[in-house]
Formats: sequence, structure tokens, C-alpha cells
Amino acid sequence: MYFQHVYDKTLAQASYFIGCQKEGVAMVIDPKRDVDTYLEIAEQNKMKITHIAETHIHADFLSGARELAALTGAKMYLSDEGGEGWQYEFPHVGLKDGDTFMVGNLKIEVLHTPGHTPESISFLLTDTPASPEPVMLFTGDFVFVGDIGRPDLLEKAAGIKGTQDAGAHQMYKSVQRFNALADYIQVWPGHGAGSACGKALGAVPSSTVGYEKVRNWAFQYKNDEPGFVKYLLEDQPEPPKYFAMMKKLNKVDRPLMTEVPKLKKLTAREFKEAKDKGIKIVDTRLKNEFAQGFIPGTINIQGTNSFSTWCGWFLSYNEPFILIAKESALDDLTRKLMRIGLDNIYGYVEDVSVWTELGNALEKGSVVSTEELKSIMKSNHTQFVDMRGVAEYKAGHIPGSDNVFVGTLEKNLDKIRKDEQVVVFCQSGDRSTIGFSLLAKHGFKNVKSYIGGVSEWVNSGNPVETGI
Repeated sequence: MYFQHVYDKTLAQASYFIGCQKEGVAMVIDPKRDVDTYLEIAEQNKMKITHIAETHIHADFLSGARELAALTGAKMYLSDEGGEGWQYEFPHVGLKDGDTFMVGNLKIEVLHTPGHTPESISFLLTDTPASPEPVMLFTGDFVFVGDIGRPDLLEKAAGIKGTQDAGAHQMYKSVQRFNALADYIQVWPGHGAGSACGKALGAVPSSTVGYEKVRNWAFQYKNDEPGFVKYLLEDQPEPPKYFAMMKKLNKVDRPLMTEVPKLKKLTAREFKEAKDKGIKIVDTRLKNEFAQGFIPGTINIQGTNSFSTWCGWFLSYNEPFILIAKESALDDLTRKLMRIGLDNIYGYVEDVSVWTELGNALEKGSVVSTEELKSIMKSNHTQFVDMRGVAEYKAGHIPGSDNVFVGTLEKNLDKIRKDEQVVVFCQSGDRSTIGFSLLAKHGFKNVKSYIGGVSEWVNSGNPVETGI
């Protein structure tokens, strides 16, 4: 058997390339949308991709299953569980609980494991030439290392009312089924630490059934379903805004993108014309560079691992947008965007000099240190705004600060005072820089950014408050 774990650290998303070397055939589970990765693996190992499988209709990324099928001719093996409303709306091989199929000499058994979503399935793999016993379980968003999938996304992100409580009870039953599996079976989940699909995912890429029975919180509620449900639903992180669109696009037929697109470089005049039309502009530079000088009205979303997640909060799927980014970074940034279906890129410019060349001035950010923050706190007429999620804020925040989550800031501008000085911060400065740029875009003039954030505040020995 050939096995390769493909991990997208930008979305903390795992996919799997599994091949039968004797037969020269392979299956890909939960492929990301820039599918050239799998084509290269297949070519390097002289294998043909014949099977493409998904564990469920994903909410956190745009699946590349259809792109990969179009390029390889492979069949898609997808869940037909979940009942009405939870079916894929394009041709596929439908899978039900207990179904089996072969990939060369590899036997794949389907387990219906609802909870995260009603149609969720897991794949139990047996390497038949080596042993008649199963050796790997691909769990998708069912069981992670140290955590399990959240059942509230459908309600909170996709607006499907009444699903989170039902999903939590389904998850309890699925956990009991997992508990009956042999301890030695390897567990390969769909996500790792940093994913919004759970609240305490481990950083280790894989586990075993036995290890999860001992370590994972979900297996400590063996006779307490109400306690399990309560813990599962409380303090989950805010689901990114784009999740609702992913749920739709992964279910219905849609246009395919079988290669990474090349972006148009805009002239200074084209850039200004687009800006004048109101086209959004994302400055992908690092926060310190942005603070030193930025084009008025631009949003600073750094081109780091969380780039696509934050773009998914602030960009619309039906509106074009422009990137400020070095040409050398475009392939990486475009891949990150296409993984969540943000394909409507109007073009790019390499630097903010495109603005000054037209005779315009840059604006500057105001950054404060920990000592400066302490000094400001001694004076009146300043609002301190923590832009982290609610659960983070409750766990420990700078005394006297308000909580406005950056992802929903534009819907809560009325909570930010225009008649006072405002200091924004988060954990380490990335989110508050987004928040600063959004406030500047909406006309707030007296805003400072504490880039060190709660992390630096705590490490400097300063106190925090808990609760709301």
C-alpha cells in the first residue's frame, strides 16, 4: 500500500492519497481544490487515480473532487446518507453505511458517523494482502486528535435552524460506535490544530482509536449524554462567514477550475479607476509594513496561513477585489483563495507606490507599546477594544476592555466610539490590524493599534480579567 498525507496548513485541512502499488491505482480522500498536488503524486508513483471520496459536504473549504474527477476520469464516491436535503446534487457513486468497495487490493468499508453533519461518513481501510483486519480509519470531521467535530456549524454558519442539538445527540451515538473499534486502528482526521471545525484540535496529524479513548474529552462522557451535549456545544469559536457558501457550493453543480489562474497586473490608472468604482482592495503586506504607510480604504489581511479564512469573512463571492502583493507571492495567495472559492480577483498591484505615483498620499497607522498602553489606560476618554472571539475574551482579557469580534466588526461599528480615542488589540496583532484597517476605511480617525496584544500583555506580567 502507498499512503501520503497531504496537509494544507492554511486551513488546517488534511487530504489523503492512498494507492495499491500492485494494481497501480489510487484513491484521494477529501481533496483540496488545487488538485495538481495529487496529479504530481500519482505521476511520481506511476499510479492512476481511479477513486475520489469525501467524508461529508464540507463547510470550511471548496472540495476539489469534481476538478480531480474531470482531469482523471475517476469516479466520485460520496455519501447518500442523511436523508432529504443532505444529498449531493451531481452524479456520483452513492455510499451507505456498511457499503464496501475495492481500490486495487485495498478494501474500503463505509461507516455512517453523523453528528458534525447528518450525511457524514468515515472510511475504514483494510490492506487485504497484509491482514484481514482493518488498520486505518479516515474520520473527516467526526473524530479529530483530542476533539470531535462541532454540530453547530449548520445552524450558526448556514442558518439551518434546529440542527445543532440534534447533531450533538447524533454525535454522542457515533462516538459510542467509534468506541467499539479495535484500539490499534490508526485514526486519520480531516483537520488539525487551527481549524474552526472544533475547539481543541491537537497538533499531531494522526492518532489511534485506543489513544483517543484515553485522551479525547468526548470519550469521558460514557454514561452522560446531557453532559456530553452541553460541553460539545459550549464555547465553540465563531464560524467564518464563508462557511455557508462552501456548504452550498460543495453540494450543487458549479463551474470548475482545473488549474491555478494567472492574475492580471493593473496599471496605476486601472488601479485608480477600480478603486474609484468601489472595488475592494486587500493589502497582503505584513502588519508593520501596513502601519508605515497604506492606501486609504484598503483592508490589511496579511498573506499568512490565515489569509484565506479572513478573506472569507470580508470579501463577497459576487464582487471583484484587488490584491496588493508581490508577484512572487501570487501563486500562493491565489491557491489560498481558490481553496474557499474566492475566484473573482480583478487583478493585482505589487506595491503601494502605485498610489503615490499618481500624486496621492499614504495614511499611517498608530502603533502603541505595552508601556504606552498602560499610560493611556491612566487617562480618560479612551475605549479599549478586544477583537478576539467571545470564548477567548471570556478566558482572559485586559481589564476594562470591550469585546467586538473582528469578523463581525462591520456589523457592529456602532459599538466603537467615534468621539473618543480607540485602542484595538487581539492576541498577537494580526486580527487587530485587520480591525484597524476596517475602522480607518469607515472613517474612524483616532484609532491606535496595540500590536503586542494580550499575549505580550500577559508575558509582561500584567493582570487579566475573566468572564464577560
